[in-house]
Amino acid sequence: MRRTSHQSAVAAQRLRGLAPIVGANARVLVLGSMPGVASLDAGRYYAHARNHFWPFMGELVGASPELPYPERSARLAAAGIALWDVIASCRRQGSLDSAIRDAEANDFPAFLAHHTSIGSLLFNGAAAEAAFMRQVEPTLARLGLSDGLRYRRLPSTSPANAAQPRAAKLAAWRAALNEAGIACDGPSSLP
Repeated sequence: MRRTSHQSAVAAQRLRGLAPIVGANARVLVLGSMPGVASLDAGRYYAHARNHFWPFMGELVGASPELPYPERSARLAAAGIALWDVIASCRRQGSLDSAIRDAEANDFPAFLAHHTSIGSLLFNGAAAEAAFMRQVEPTLARLGLSDGLRYRRLPSTSPANAAQPRAAKLAAWRAALNEAGIACDGPSSLP
């Protein structure tokens, strides 16, 4: 496969993640690993057209992908859901988590100290959970900031995660949000 000049430039430079989406009364923090190329280029979380995140949030809390991004973000925040990534910056060629190198974590101690209403962290896939447990959790535990936090890994909404049916992934996301106290309306599966 031939590398494009954009991919070569991305591999050579340090990538920086996006600012969190968070409201004053967030109860849940959904964490990805690091935004993919499409998301970084667009400056929006989960911008890849085949990612299931926004369709799921449309079904669950009314943050539909058909809405303008600022409105989707506002609906997510109003529902009590914050959105961020474990990794603040890294080097990576392409969008795969397996290609992440030289990663630096976001400042979770400051974030969680400021957003004390967050009680659940939901990891969007295994890579986000692994990065968090390796780079963040030891510091949070040492500072006493992980006391009372609940962690749960969910099936990745990435199009690269094709092993699990879409309906099963949506059901897992619904159950996790309900368990965290987020009211999820709508049908139990996507068409």
